[in-house]
Amino acid sequence: MTTTSFKEDIVVRKDLDFGITDKDIPRYWMDGDAFKTRVIDGVQMSFPDGERYFISSVRNFKDKITDPELLKAVKDFSFQEGQHGKVHTDYNKRLKEQGVPVDKMLHVITKIMNRRLQVLSPEYNLAMTAALEHFTAMMAEMFFARKEVMAGADHRVRAMLAWHAVEEMEHKAVAFDVMQKVAKVGYFKRSLAMAHAMFNFTLHTLVFTWIILGTDGFKGWTRFKMYAKGLVWLLGPKGLYSSLLPKLLNYFKPGFHPWQDPTVHNYGVWLETFNKTGNPVEAGEAMYAAAH
Repeated sequence: MTTTSFKEDIVVRKDLDFGITDKDIPRYWMDGDAFKTRVIDGVQMSFPDGERYFISSVRNFKDKITDPELLKAVKDFSFQEGQHGKVHTDYNKRLKEQGVPVDKMLHVITKIMNRRLQVLSPEYNLAMTAALEHFTAMMAEMFFARKEVMAGADHRVRAMLAWHAVEEMEHKAVAFDVMQKVAKVGYFKRSLAMAHAMFNFTLHTLVFTWIILGTDGFKGWTRFKMYAKGLVWLLGPKGLYSSLLPKLLNYFKPGFHPWQDPTVHNYGVWLETFNKTGNPVEAGEAMYAAAH
């Protein structure tokens, strides 16, 4: 199998409207479940800062890229990530209106990312970006491969996540290619960065969810019980994160390349529906309907 077997085109899409600012989106939009909702709310909260970090890490090597195809891919990757940041910033406004201390929480994330850019080498930051891009590219698999995962979710939030997942799959190899072809990052540093990213991502999820549930008024033993039940959904045998473990471990194979991972089966349904209608919410619903 060649590394281009499952390669997708990076498509630039802008100013998509998901109705994220609609006032009738429930506070607990994930089937009325506070834990499930706040897990995803907490993860997506840092996306705007994360996208900026990804763009900065890749652009550090832009002047060294001589391959015009890779240079265009970096440009399109940066554009897609910029659009993701805009949409998730709008989503974060919803959380602020709910009393979530978004700015305070993101201040910590921004400090961590800025410190990382200052202290760690450009090569290591790029390796972290490639690792985290592997995580986000698996969003489609995580949320949309199995229908039961997003059952009961508000269709507008579901559509936002579907669009983000689709575009992450399209550009999932850009940072990786810059890392290997331009920065010449070796296997050890690539693997270390993935282990670092896995730890940070899991810690971020657990801590942010805990904080947001606290601002929702869930205190003490009540919150512990929510976690005991919710962690099975998140980290149990068929959990949201644990079900992706085989794909995560693939990254540690010496000859790994992102295009070796098949695109989620309903990606084409999203693409066809969006190209036909121009409506990202309809495309998201079609993708969800086509899940197994």
